[in-house]
Amino acid sequence: MFRIRKIYDTASPRNRRAIEQVLDILREQFPGARPVEFEKLPQQLTNPLKYKYRSMLLVAEDAMENIKGFAMMLHFPDVEIVYLELVSAAPGGTGGGVGSALYERVREEALALNVYGIFFDCSVDDPALIKNQTILKQNIARLRFYERYGARPIINNIYASPVKEGDEDLYYMVFDDVGQGVILRREVTQKVVRAILERKYGDIVSKSMITEVVNSFVDDPSELREPRYLKAKKASQIVPQTRGIALIVNEGHDIHHVKDHGYVEAPVRLSAILHHLNKTSLFTRINPKRTPEKYIKAVHDPDYVHYLRRACARLPMGKSIYPIIFPIRNIARPPKDFELQVGYYCMDTFTPLNHNAYLAARGAVDCAVTGAEAILEGFNLAYALVRPPGHHAERRAFGGFCYFNSSAVAANYLSRYGRVAILDVDFHHGNGTQDIFYQRADVFTVSIHGNPHFAYPHFAGFADETGEGEGLGYNLNLPLPEDTSVERYHRTLAKALKKISEFNPAFLVIALGLDTAKADPTGTWQLAAKDFQKNGELIGSLNLPTLVVQEGGYRTRTLGSNARHFFEGLWAKHKTPVKTGKQVTATKRVHR
Repeated sequence: MFRIRKIYDTASPRNRRAIEQVLDILREQFPGARPVEFEKLPQQLTNPLKYKYRSMLLVAEDAMENIKGFAMMLHFPDVEIVYLELVSAAPGGTGGGVGSALYERVREEALALNVYGIFFDCSVDDPALIKNQTILKQNIARLRFYERYGARPIINNIYASPVKEGDEDLYYMVFDDVGQGVILRREVTQKVVRAILERKYGDIVSKSMITEVVNSFVDDPSELREPRYLKAKKASQIVPQTRGIALIVNEGHDIHHVKDHGYVEAPVRLSAILHHLNKTSLFTRINPKRTPEKYIKAVHDPDYVHYLRRACARLPMGKSIYPIIFPIRNIARPPKDFELQVGYYCMDTFTPLNHNAYLAARGAVDCAVTGAEAILEGFNLAYALVRPPGHHAERRAFGGFCYFNSSAVAANYLSRYGRVAILDVDFHHGNGTQDIFYQRADVFTVSIHGNPHFAYPHFAGFADETGEGEGLGYNLNLPLPEDTSVERYHRTLAKALKKISEFNPAFLVIALGLDTAKADPTGTWQLAAKDFQKNGELIGSLNLPTLVVQEGGYRTRTLGSNARHFFEGLWAKHKTPVKTGKQVTATKRVHR
């Protein structure tokens, strides 16, 4: 078993280890290649301006993070194509469907980028040009593989010409329209071929030869070779499908049902949201996986985790306990009675412990981390629909209906693979998230919330709280007045997104509070469904792999509609339709 994840940069240790394994594969497969060819790979990921394309490395890795294969794809946004530079399985690892899985993922990424299709070089299969029968068989097998996906060489040109006299290392230019029915106009093909030759091979192919090759593409539209190894009908059937938004629901959340008067964090919240999400076709349901406890202890104090588990297990069903003392005067000597210890770990008087609080909070973490894994494995968007919420849970304290900080656990998990920005749009400040990441520079925490002078949690969320130590400058609080207008809210959101863009994260985590809605019992703002849709559109404009984790939102009459409008706005910036059976003339961009 393996998973495929995208590597965006060389910042994290795990990414660097993966890249080194990729380089080892290349060195073994191409022993005669110049060292500079391998040294260039990590530079491509970090310096797109130098190479005039954006590089994306996909790696297939097993549970031990051993690389089983990889694909390097280059996005040329100005000519609107993806160029597949390399796809390879590790030596001795050609089985198991690694190559197919990687190429299918490349096709999905190409669709998401809204390009004409995928272009790549593929060794020629002409017996007149390839005398070595072993190499000829390898080339035939490679082109047969791509024909399964409808990818075929562009014919009637001199692209497969030797760069130097006697050169037998010859390639076709192959095109895969990714099932869109694209018709390539000559001017588009020529522009694409020139961009590839100049940016990829400009150091070994002369300008005059580049022009000669480009001008040899004279067919209008460009023609692809007839299928040689498979029937055309079979090839056209393999079309990548958009997978929508990964949806992970904390199904066991309703075991945590506090019926005390005034406790608004009720199970009906999730059913209200699901009712409206089911009216759309945006979501792909995924079952949550059990999260190892070590991921929780990476953001929460182990003693706190142990106490919460033991205390909840000791409570009888139907009984809730609230703190009656807060032993802050002597933190080193907490009370021995476990009920008295509640105040040692709790920050308010309205968040109880009961038998199922730990279990429900544990399930929420499972959903959030499963959503993070879905992002790593190829979904552009994932939604962990959970309760209880989590963003008030600090490293060693619970409160505000929150026990474990699911958003923080997921963000910390993602931070192993690249920098993370957390945007908290709950009406109340995410004091727990701030506390957990306050001294870190790899996770940028941003919160838009009611000013703590009037809004919970009152003791955190002020504008001058900007981080400490290495984290100085990596915490941004944007507190707003009690009577904030929708217009001001959207201006503030735009400011937050600009700061996140400057941070340039690999991943975005949204702590989605819907208690900013009009008439929410815990908030004072006036956002309506159309405003939540605009929120989604603004956030989606960052075009980042995004995990959304549900936090607050307590007006159940409008909760589901507001959630649906938010995701419709978010999806509008990610959605790419599959154009099966429809011809698209490649003379202008294929718009969504």
